[in-house]
Amino acid sequence: MSDFLQYLNTASADSLTKIPGIPQSLAENLIAARPFNSVEDCLKVHGMGKNLLARVQASFEKAEIAPAEQALIPVEQPEPQEETRLEKSPPREETPPAEPKSNSGSRLGQAFLWFVRALLRLILIVLVIGGVGAAIYYGAPLINERFVAPVEQNSARVAELESQIEVLRVQLEEINDQLSEVNSQLTEVNSQIMDSDARMDEIKQSLDAHTASLAKLEQMQAALETQLQESNDQNLLALKREVMMTRVLDTIARARLYLAQSNFGLAREDVESARDLLAGLQTAAPDEAQAQAVERLDLALGNLPQFPVVASGDLEIAWQILMTGEALPTMTPEPASTPLPDLTSTPTPGAIPTP
Repeated sequence: MSDFLQYLNTASADSLTKIPGIPQSLAENLIAARPFNSVEDCLKVHGMGKNLLARVQASFEKAEIAPAEQALIPVEQPEPQEETRLEKSPPREETPPAEPKSNSGSRLGQAFLWFVRALLRLILIVLVIGGVGAAIYYGAPLINERFVAPVEQNSARVAELESQIEVLRVQLEEINDQLSEVNSQLTEVNSQIMDSDARMDEIKQSLDAHTASLAKLEQMQAALETQLQESNDQNLLALKREVMMTRVLDTIARARLYLAQSNFGLAREDVESARDLLAGLQTAAPDEAQAQAVERLDLALGNLPQFPVVASGDLEIAWQILMTGEALPTMTPEPASTPLPDLTSTPTPGAIPTP
């Protein structure tokens, strides 16, 4: 068994392919899987089965027995040759001299006997040749049908299976490439989702800051209104207008953040609140810039919730007008030409005055 294992670990591809049933690809697979620690390890190679392994072992043992049998055959065999020569030419018995008539009859009988023997040998040779020819004539198709044709069919089937395996291997490599590409795309999408989550966290923090600021401004405005009821001081009135303007700017900024979250309902409420505050300021002291800001807020309300991007552009323009305090040139706003603003940017309102 160790000699056979050594043969499996050292045999060349040409030696393996000479064994019936081992194609070139299987021989290469066996060589690639070396070394084997045991004969059963060969069964792990794709294409090697128990029957084929037994066939390989039988071929190996046959190859070892053949040289041993040749070594036992003697080179010269004089005795069989001598026996054959004796069979072909039997010894003549020495006869004592006889009369001429009896010697002539003996010669004729001996010649006839030789003729009969030669004729029998010729008939035997013809029968043997005829039997061999008949066996070849009738046996060759049967051998071809029973043994040669199945082997050829199996070889063709094996070749076809090998080609199919190669095609499947190529398809598997393509699928692996596609999976790698999909994995890279998923990684990129995950990073984008993480970035989006981070931006949403920033927006949420900005919303919380604006909400807290608006709550403080509302308290300040309520306190100023209480003081104004007690004394009609112009400084308190101006401070109240500043607080209301700051509330308008913070409310517009929070509305834009709600639009970035696609929370159109809360955005619309903030736009309406900012518009009402501006309308109150316009009633007390009309201003052209504030009037244009009110128009932009009305346009934003008209575009929500169907056109949130256009509404965000209107809020950006209104915020810029209020921050600069300058009215824009009179023109008809066109939603189609409105630039897309950065919904995640948060405008910083002016400093909140303290009473």
